[in-house]
Amino acid sequence: MATLSALNTSELLYEEKQLYRPSLAELKEVIQSALVKNFENVTVEVTDCPDLKTAEYGLMDSGLGGSPTLLELGGPPYLLPLVQREKLYNVKEICQKTMGGGKILAVGAGAGPYPLRNSNCEGIYNMSISAEGQLKNGSYTAKVSGLEESCVLESIPDTEPRCALLLNLFVCRGEPGQVLKISCKKRTGHLNFIECIRQGLLEKYQDKCVGMGGMFKINQGKAHQHVMRDFSRTPIVDEHELNQWLKFYEMPATLTALGTLITHENDLDLRLQHFHSFSNSNWGGHYHYDTTPEIVEYEAYLNVAERVVRVDKPKETHKFGRD
Repeated sequence: MATLSALNTSELLYEEKQLYRPSLAELKEVIQSALVKNFENVTVEVTDCPDLKTAEYGLMDSGLGGSPTLLELGGPPYLLPLVQREKLYNVKEICQKTMGGGKILAVGAGAGPYPLRNSNCEGIYNMSISAEGQLKNGSYTAKVSGLEESCVLESIPDTEPRCALLLNLFVCRGEPGQVLKISCKKRTGHLNFIECIRQGLLEKYQDKCVGMGGMFKINQGKAHQHVMRDFSRTPIVDEHELNQWLKFYEMPATLTALGTLITHENDLDLRLQHFHSFSNSNWGGHYHYDTTPEIVEYEAYLNVAERVVRVDKPKETHKFGRD
């Protein structure tokens, strides 16, 4: 089937904008003051990035440094109201074009390569690309399986460079360097962890566009997360129908979430926040919020992006299916 081959990377529309890039020291203060409104115990510090390749974190390279970039492919209009199956992307090639070759780490949240599973699925992206162009995949898909509708988490092989429909990536050289380390315990407010950070940045920087990405872990507690069912045969036209189609789960720690956040759409029809998580116990999906505020523990490592690159932006758009 010709429709199963990825779109030609060189023929896609690429748009790029520089982002406002405050210092990590300044961001530390802004994020700390935002999080203390939402959590009882908060520590934010500028620190050398731990080795994220260790089993504790599970990333495909050590750090979040080196030309940090936000990369968004496609978007929800390619999924809703009805799927556009031809929207398959070669993530490896697009990252290489975006970064101009060299060593690359790409982590984030999107739709998985449906031809691989013969089903729609979530994608949890965690890829390293060597300077010679060799892909190593620590990525996963999560899908809804069987009559019981259980969540099934499966590794994506090194031979599979694709995603479908939509993807938000934090892309860098995987180099060590300084990052923001954030630790939060006991949620007291109503905002989720990422929304709290994003709102704090938006209030501080207003019309200046700030983007960040990386990873966070939920080390204790549980999270409300969804996994997309297989593609709908009937159009999904609003949030209510969307929530009927998605399968929601309460997923237990430990969860490792990868993704991006940005303060504005920046005239690029950007998704403002998007994190997908994986675990060592067959759980994976799209993060919404924790369900155990009394005991929840978050641990995050984030870096601030220099620019955003937008690839294959939908010509016709809508605003649902983005939270």
